[in-house]
Amino acid sequence: MTGDLPALAARVRAAPRLIRFGLRRRRLARRYLRGAGLEIGALHSPLPLPAGAHVRYVDRMDRIGLREHYPELDDHKLVEVDVIDDGERLSSQPDASADFIIANHFIEHTEDPLGTIESHLRVLRPGGILYMAVPDRRRTFDSLREPTPLEHVVRDHEQGPAGSRRGHQEEWARLVECVPPEQVQARADALERADYSIHYHVWDPAGFTQLLEHARDRRELPFAVESLTSNEHEFVAILRRI
Repeated sequence: MTGDLPALAARVRAAPRLIRFGLRRRRLARRYLRGAGLEIGALHSPLPLPAGAHVRYVDRMDRIGLREHYPELDDHKLVEVDVIDDGERLSSQPDASADFIIANHFIEHTEDPLGTIESHLRVLRPGGILYMAVPDRRRTFDSLREPTPLEHVVRDHEQGPAGSRRGHQEEWARLVECVPPEQVQARADALERADYSIHYHVWDPAGFTQLLEHARDRRELPFAVESLTSNEHEFVAILRRI
């Protein structure tokens, strides 16, 4: 029993942060989400929805496939996937067909963030909401990585992401998984073979704001930023389709 005390104390210390984390997410959901929408990549942590909001869950595999792909989630209950689709493109979804899209801790997994935002806006009805919780690089396991420059994201969008994929995989192996230098290439090979969904891009709030401003002002994507709220280890961006 004594050996469990440090872990118990850590959970007690973390409890207020977890409560604040959940409350902020719920407040934003109550304020902005209503009607029928989609949630992409919910896995074991779907966003609690307010009354009057209904969701279908989207992922690139069914629940059995996700179990096999993410063995680290064996102890967690996963949502039942309603729509199997590439969350970056949502090619199965008609234009202007959703009142909201939830994409929590998803944009950093995308290889073309600008194209992803454009695809999500396509699926939203006018006035619809894109709810994105984004990990704050400074407060997660990405803290050793440099923030992704806007120029890099633009290049991935214009030239295709294949040219930078290997560099992302090597950086992930080196700075997140802390693989010894002599094993980085082999680990990157394994990530590629498994098509494992790493954090390709990382941001802090200032860098993500710069990305959104570029998407809106230079790419002329049809949205307004309703809110950008810090929330413990993440920040939540609320975009409204206009």
